[in-house]
Amino acid sequence: MATKKISRELDSRRKNYIKELLSKPKEELSFCVLGAGHGGLAMAGHLGIMGYRVNLFNRSRQKILPVAHRGGIRVEGAVEGFGPIDIASTQIKECVKNVDILMVVVPANGHSNIAKICAPYLRENQIVVLNPGRTGGCLEFLQALKEAGLQKFPFLSEAQTFIYASRSIGPAQAKIFSIKNSVPLATLPAYWIPGIVKVLKRVFPQFVPGDNIFKTSLNNIGAIFHPALTVLNAAWIEETHGDFEYYIQGASPSVAKVLKKLDKERLEIGTALGIRTMSAKNWLYTAYSATGKDLREAILSNPGYLGIKAPDRLHHRYIDEDVPMSLVPLASLAEMLKVEVPTIKAIIHLASIMRGRNFWQEGRTVEKLGLKGMSIRDIRLLAEVGEI
Repeated sequence: MATKKISRELDSRRKNYIKELLSKPKEELSFCVLGAGHGGLAMAGHLGIMGYRVNLFNRSRQKILPVAHRGGIRVEGAVEGFGPIDIASTQIKECVKNVDILMVVVPANGHSNIAKICAPYLRENQIVVLNPGRTGGCLEFLQALKEAGLQKFPFLSEAQTFIYASRSIGPAQAKIFSIKNSVPLATLPAYWIPGIVKVLKRVFPQFVPGDNIFKTSLNNIGAIFHPALTVLNAAWIEETHGDFEYYIQGASPSVAKVLKKLDKERLEIGTALGIRTMSAKNWLYTAYSATGKDLREAILSNPGYLGIKAPDRLHHRYIDEDVPMSLVPLASLAEMLKVEVPTIKAIIHLASIMRGRNFWQEGRTVEKLGLKGMSIRDIRLLAEVGEI
């Protein structure tokens, strides 16, 4: 009974906090963007242009100093303007304290470290959004907060994909090629999704409710596109240093067949969990309004991919992040559920050889995510009810 009482009290406090945020004038909402890479600069700059108070954190001084010196970020493309930044710092405490919403925009292999360095300064009711979570992001973040000894947890949420197609084009400068039409978002546990999405939609109307964190994780389409396109175009990338259009030219007819097979295996994992996942072709329509008779045609018809060049080297997040943080958890979950995923495993194996790393060992596995030995019922219950 005591546990239930404490749980009801916590739920009541959290509901009241969401109400406070919803009643707050939206221009008074405050943000900390964690990460000053391609995505972080774009998001921080856009928030600043929209008039919000924004802090920007990055571990290295190299990317932070130009922002601090100029007082903000110049953005061009789908969004134009100069976004003022209140604090641009390598000091995590001054960046995260007293803000309402933390937007984590770092490669997924940095999620665990961000959780650990934020843990001492997080408030119980701050909103943390992983942009995106990749596969298992919320679970890994939660495990890291527990290991750091946190007792009172923030709202944890993950976006299915990153809201922008963007690139850093210089010190304190970002280009937003396009903004996705809709981005599903899920919380852990799932019953906070409606409230958190209502808060975020005041700023980003593109956020829509996802069903649960396993659906957002399984609908991580970057797992399908990025590693395979990079591995199968490795020679072209190394020869030209990425001087070709990554999606438009990289998705040749043969490569597209591999993407389709990868996508089929991902969908089969979802079926085994009883989760209806979206095909990559349908995702392109939902996110970008791109259509086609098959996956390749949909990729080629997507205006959001026009002009996006390939990585200039294989040492890139499309391999070093998306393989261990997207494909490995898919393969690990598939193995536990007894689903055959030979194409996913083949891309992981080839990427490990090319990069001289053991992505199986580095990656998110069911053991690291706290899922080992759980039944399908237990996994679904974890997503809906959570542990916090």
